[in-house]
Amino acid sequence: MIRKVDCFLAFCNEEASQRLVNQFRACPLVSQVFVLSKVSVSLENCEQVVVQEYGSCSTIRHIAKLVQSDYALIALGESAIELGQGAIERLVQIAEYTEAPMTYADYMEMKEGQLAPHPLIDYQPGSLRDDFNFGPVRLYRAEVLKAFRYENYEMLKYGGRYALRLRASRMGALVHVPEYLFTMVETDVRASGEIQFDYVKAAARERQLEMEQVCTAHLRDIGALLLAPFPETSFSEDFDYEVSVIIPVRNRVRTIRDAIVSVLIQKTTFRFNLIVIDNYSTDGTAGILNEYARQGKLIHLIPERHDLGIGGCWNEGIFHPACGKFAVQLDSDDLYVDENTLQIIVDKFYEENCAMVIGSYRMTNFNLEEIPPGVIDHREWTDDNGPNNALRINGLGAPRAFYTPILRKIRVPNVSYGEDYALGLAISGKYKIGRIYQPLYLCRRWDDNTDASLDVAKMNIHNLYKDHIRTFELKARILRNKKIDPGKAWLEED
Repeated sequence: MIRKVDCFLAFCNEEASQRLVNQFRACPLVSQVFVLSKVSVSLENCEQVVVQEYGSCSTIRHIAKLVQSDYALIALGESAIELGQGAIERLVQIAEYTEAPMTYADYMEMKEGQLAPHPLIDYQPGSLRDDFNFGPVRLYRAEVLKAFRYENYEMLKYGGRYALRLRASRMGALVHVPEYLFTMVETDVRASGEIQFDYVKAAARERQLEMEQVCTAHLRDIGALLLAPFPETSFSEDFDYEVSVIIPVRNRVRTIRDAIVSVLIQKTTFRFNLIVIDNYSTDGTAGILNEYARQGKLIHLIPERHDLGIGGCWNEGIFHPACGKFAVQLDSDDLYVDENTLQIIVDKFYEENCAMVIGSYRMTNFNLEEIPPGVIDHREWTDDNGPNNALRINGLGAPRAFYTPILRKIRVPNVSYGEDYALGLAISGKYKIGRIYQPLYLCRRWDDNTDASLDVAKMNIHNLYKDHIRTFELKARILRNKKIDPGKAWLEED
């Protein structure tokens, strides 16, 4: 039996859109072709549908009503795309082999006149971020769209495509075809370090609230939802120091002194120390650390192991006998905004009896001059739903501080990217997290940042790791919810 496909594409421009319509029409599997646009356009061999927003819930429901074939091929990005050889046939073939509710494929990317491959990553249960890259085309089984027609969502302006994808994931595994089946013209040529902060901009607030609503409903449907209030922490253990600032470092001779000074000037009502874990620096960083260590102003640790990432260095610090009751993060190229940071953080621990405190930070250039987007305060975190929304976003903020006994219990993953996010998820699943929305931290953006400008391969590695972290936490929450009353899932302890 020959399977048929109805195609839906967002209007790009007349030339590119007509070319794609013609390519669809040349495929023997294609039955209907619809062009979605925000104004009336003049194209041949297709039906036109005027919509207000391509990603809205009403648009997706309208598509669902129009689908008459076995599959719906949906391309709702506004960039020009072209089909590769046998692209639709291959997607349908894999969908038939796997019975996948949704299938997607790698693509070629035309960027600033250069054609390059853009491989994607496999989807997994923890791939909950709403900016997961599926490429320019998604092939859905018609049943997915029919099921979506009856979903109990409000008329979302931006969250329709996200809700449809999550609906598909509840019907089976989404399948990635690791073949380059399309070409897309990429119009966003910014570096990865700029793009990653789009979701926290004020202009994105309405969209983010919709995405949170959709993700929360999905978590409820799969049995992973946590409900407030979240358990408070009792600070029962005694420590010689109230706070230890932990700085892992490797080859930061240009910035480490600024970081150290920002700690030493802190004014507090309690004792604190500074523990710096030097992961075999070769650029003069060790000399600066020895200078301060000789003056008794910091503890300079050099690990015995040579296989440690940032997370492994953190473990060296938090398990050191001199580590304080609260371990506070500072990256080696950043600094605290003023002398009150540690006091504000500790006050928040006792005010809310929380296991972790997360502050806000100001983005700066190397010279500490503010740069866009300015203050990052992660206001998408709310006391009643933050631990659930944490599974959707890619980070929780800085500076981060932890009640040391709980941090020792969890341990920090021995990686150099995403270790902070992994801790945030693990703690948010069981304990209360306190938030501070005033800037406490200056985050330098410069060429040596680990995520300043990543190529596709490196971004894929980072995204895949965070998706794995989300999957681990998601499964843990589902299992805990199965063992106890779903309305009291957060009360279980190890």
